[in-house]
Amino acid sequence: MKLVANVASGIESVSKKELINLGYQPKVDNGRIYFDGDYEDIAKTNLWLRSVDRIQIVLANFKVLSFEELFDHIYEISWEEIIPINGKIIVNARSKLSKIFSLSDIQSISKKAIIKKLQTIYHRQSHLPETGAEYRINVRLEKNLAEVWLDTTGDSLFKRGYRIEKGTAPLKENLAASLIMLTNWNAEMPLIDPMTGSGTIAIEAALIGANIAPGLKRDFLFNHFAYVNSKLLENQKNAAKEVINRKVNLNIFASDINQNMIEISQNNAHGAGIFNLIHFKQLALRDLNVPNESGVIIINPPYGERMGESKQAHLIAKEIGNKFIPLTKWSKYIITSDLDFEEFYGMKATKKRKLFNGAIRTDYFQFWAKN
Repeated sequence: MKLVANVASGIESVSKKELINLGYQPKVDNGRIYFDGDYEDIAKTNLWLRSVDRIQIVLANFKVLSFEELFDHIYEISWEEIIPINGKIIVNARSKLSKIFSLSDIQSISKKAIIKKLQTIYHRQSHLPETGAEYRINVRLEKNLAEVWLDTTGDSLFKRGYRIEKGTAPLKENLAASLIMLTNWNAEMPLIDPMTGSGTIAIEAALIGANIAPGLKRDFLFNHFAYVNSKLLENQKNAAKEVINRKVNLNIFASDINQNMIEISQNNAHGAGIFNLIHFKQLALRDLNVPNESGVIIINPPYGERMGESKQAHLIAKEIGNKFIPLTKWSKYIITSDLDFEEFYGMKATKKRKLFNGAIRTDYFQFWAKN
């Protein structure tokens, strides 16, 4: 099957590398990455990919200029091979720069076409029961070209299942993992998260360092499809558990000025099963003692929804610069929506990358260590 991994803008290179490392040959488009696979691969990628939002099956693609054409093309898909007679059908739509753009109409007409086809195949004149497993169909239009996808994931992959509590506007787990994979960090290096909040960066780093699949605590939509072997996901999870590095000795330090946030992050680390791999401490940034060695510092300072005023953001940027600019052996990475961050930090970034934390536009400022 042709599969597509949906990713946040700016993360495509990270997700591509993940897929290559898993043995696939991905083709990158804006916000999505295509690759080939079967249901075993669907289980594997849902379980292991840290940076993506979801995995979907590409069912069809076609040009469409009218609702009549949309109905006909949707009807032509072999829905009887995809949805059983009692399948619960959910249709979502997106339209960009296309002649047909009413999302409610796209959803309604697409679902009518699916039901009409199934009624014809199953010789049913009455409504279909829709009492079984969910089949979520996504109809995506861009420049009058439509793609029809079957969601295999369900809730976005950022929902790992370990987060017990969260602070205000926390980082999504897949974004936190991406931030780590955009650095030069590896499991043998120290990592400092000095504004840890609910602990997401430190926890994702520990999962990476111990080679723990991020989807181990998850269930996925495909696992309930009528034609998928119920043992498939269980077998993949068992295989993933076998490769966990249980003897790894990580040097990950997570601190925050707020003791309540430290307790929240500790609870989340317990939920992720990696509490013993992270050193947590309630500590103000100015009191942080950084050893004279090389390592990686990743910071998600308060910004945007977490803190309304730019003046305070600029004060924090200055404090971060005063603390970390002298540490030339350490690589520093800061994600913030304060696009003037460099000015108040006191140094131009080696590199910066535009990212989105949910709907919040951010930049990822990278200050590389000097040899």
